[in-house]
Amino acid sequence: MSQLVDRTIAALRSEHDTLADLVRGLTDDQLAAPSGASEWTVAQAVSHLGSGAEIGRTPIAKAAGETVSAEDNQTIWARWDSSEPRAQVEGFLEHDSRWLETVEALTPEQRSSLLVDLGFLPEPVPLVTAVGMRLSEVANHSWDVRVAFDPDARVAAGSAEVLVDLLAGPLGFMLRFLGKPAELADPVSVAGPGAALVIDDAVTVVTDLESPSATFNGPAEAFVRLISGRLKAPYDQGVTVDGSVTLDDLRRVFPGV
Repeated sequence: MSQLVDRTIAALRSEHDTLADLVRGLTDDQLAAPSGASEWTVAQAVSHLGSGAEIGRTPIAKAAGETVSAEDNQTIWARWDSSEPRAQVEGFLEHDSRWLETVEALTPEQRSSLLVDLGFLPEPVPLVTAVGMRLSEVANHSWDVRVAFDPDARVAAGSAEVLVDLLAGPLGFMLRFLGKPAELADPVSVAGPGAALVIDDAVTVVTDLESPSATFNGPAEAFVRLISGRLKAPYDQGVTVDGSVTLDDLRRVFPGV
């Protein structure tokens, strides 16, 4: 599992560097443009990642033994929401860098043994779950930002491969919130890139599947965007599904949150 932690942290560093290079050069008009998240501007999507980094660093730092005092979440969100778009970008650059510096400094023993109390889950979780949830947020919202300026944008391939492994393992519980299996009348199993979807009374991602009833034809990044509700026209070019379900059927199961 520690190898998965390492891969996740490396993917998060790459995501930060890519997004930071982009947002530093955006004009005020570009920051005000609609993002791929339909209700957010580009600046608001960046702000969401920045506030998430500020809030999310505290429990990891505490688990690692750092003495941390922090504002409550509502106060932090209010401060970010009231900031000007340029300040939201600068805040993201600062706080996401601090989040990364915190996790990158963890020792191999800490990476394999830390339990993190995120505050909104029933009990503390292994570090792999905490950083995996962060990668899910960052990879998808980075796509929201990039697709505002490039309709051919994709979730980074490295991030997508890690996320598929995470969804088949420690992030599998998130599928209870992301998927709506009742949208399908009958159970289905869908072979995908490096993993498969099983949809019956629940939704699961598995790494081994015999005799699937359908096949998802597309890269891992499209598979990740399907699960997050982002594989919508016109951002679904070249993706098809063969067999017992259609792509539209699967989009109903994963409408996005």
